[in-house]
Amino acid sequence: MSDTKVLVLLGSLRAASINRQLAELAVETAPEGVSLQLFDRLGELPFYNEDIDNDDVAEPVAALRAVAADVDAALVVTPEYNGSIPGVLKNAIDWLSRPFGASALKDKPLAVVGTAAGQYGGVWAHDETRKSFGVAGPRVVEELKLSVPAKTFDGKHPRENAEITENLRDVVGKLAAEVA
Repeated sequence: MSDTKVLVLLGSLRAASINRQLAELAVETAPEGVSLQLFDRLGELPFYNEDIDNDDVAEPVAALRAVAADVDAALVVTPEYNGSIPGVLKNAIDWLSRPFGASALKDKPLAVVGTAAGQYGGVWAHDETRKSFGVAGPRVVEELKLSVPAKTFDGKHPRENAEITENLRDVVGKLAAEVA
């Protein structure tokens, strides 16, 4: 039996982002039978514009859509910017939502996790991300959540927190179990 393939989308472009560390931790600690692939090119996507969404679409967009078409599920790891979704992630959602009604992630399970500086760990951005993806086509698994206040890490890598590591691994395992 082949692995369940999960696309990981990261809403932060910063090299030292805690959310990047969470995404990498998810990849490192995935349960047996689950392989995660981080698509680390969201910063290369042009702003969504229907005029350029055609047969000659930009290469990063084609690559994103190809990866999305080849996976069984998606995990979104994102911070919160000004109480909402980072622009780079919203742009990816817009590209992945097309063609409308037949997107590459249509009906595939999707979960949203992450961390942010506020006391709620990015819950507003996570809710908005779930809402936007829900309209865009994936089957958002609402109960798979992990919103962690950044202060929880106390400047350490998330892998140094056994509870966070286990909770993240649990979300990935349950996401994979959602694949029909």
